[in-house]
Amino acid sequence: MRTTLLLAAAVFAFAQAPDAAAQKYPTRPVRLIVPFPPGGGTDIMSRLLSIPVGAALGQTVVVDNRPGAGGSLGAGIAASAQPDGYTIIMVSSSYTAGGAYRKLPYDPVDGIEPIILIGTTGLCLSVNPSVPPKSVSEFIAYAKTRPGQLNYASAGTGAVNHLGTEYFNLLTGTKLVHVPFKGGGPALRGVIGGEVQLSFTSLVPTLPHAKAGRLRALAVTTPKRMSLVPDLPSVSETVPGFEVTHWYGMWGPKGMPKRIAVLWNQEVAKVVRTPEMTQRLRNEGLVPAGGPPSQMYEVVKRDVNKWRDVMKKANIKQSR
Repeated sequence: MRTTLLLAAAVFAFAQAPDAAAQKYPTRPVRLIVPFPPGGGTDIMSRLLSIPVGAALGQTVVVDNRPGAGGSLGAGIAASAQPDGYTIIMVSSSYTAGGAYRKLPYDPVDGIEPIILIGTTGLCLSVNPSVPPKSVSEFIAYAKTRPGQLNYASAGTGAVNHLGTEYFNLLTGTKLVHVPFKGGGPALRGVIGGEVQLSFTSLVPTLPHAKAGRLRALAVTTPKRMSLVPDLPSVSETVPGFEVTHWYGMWGPKGMPKRIAVLWNQEVAKVVRTPEMTQRLRNEGLVPAGGPPSQMYEVVKRDVNKWRDVMKKANIKQSR
């Protein structure tokens, strides 16, 4: 009897061991992919959150910049990674624009594991100070007399500021010419350096340059004016119906354990909701979100459908 009981106990312990090991997470550093170069809004957001979230999880969160194809290169790496919770990606609304623009080997809506919507903001229409217009209406009139002569920077072909500016062209009748860069940071530097005349880029990295006079900010793309910059009008005040909500969020590979997605959701939300981080995000022009994974899913679904509709109306062909 004693031998039988010992054998049963051993079998039970052996059977339980893998479950116990599986419940322990993380046991090594976690890679946080940023699908753009350093200096853009997505990179800034990742570095703001990686240290406090890593401290809460008890492991280092390593920021890994993987730029290219308007963010789609890094997204593809994340989507094809092992769904073990050790590869996470920080994305912006450019992810949904790229998901509409490109034929991907995975479903951009249902082929990922949503984690959290971190916050929302707007893109900022800014121009090089050498460009004369000082308002949206003046800029539209200026652009219409120069069809094909004004170049705009984007974070890459298929990025949100690519499709967002084509949306602007569609509604205003302007013919601004696309010049893709390898991220929001390089795109802004292109405008500052005079390589291109304008860009619709996240308010997060644009605001410091506008305050320093290196750029002239004309408007934001949110439906209404933003409390952070109340004197800066919304584009929709001049162009009814134009609206591009920019956002930041996280997801993991499809099949990542739900409990790990929930753990990340909880820990990131805790950091986002601290008074210090809330104020920091608001100073960067970001309205904190931090809801459940389903919130991120709904935003991704909504925006992929929106950009597909814009592409159809603007006769933009889907890229492979």
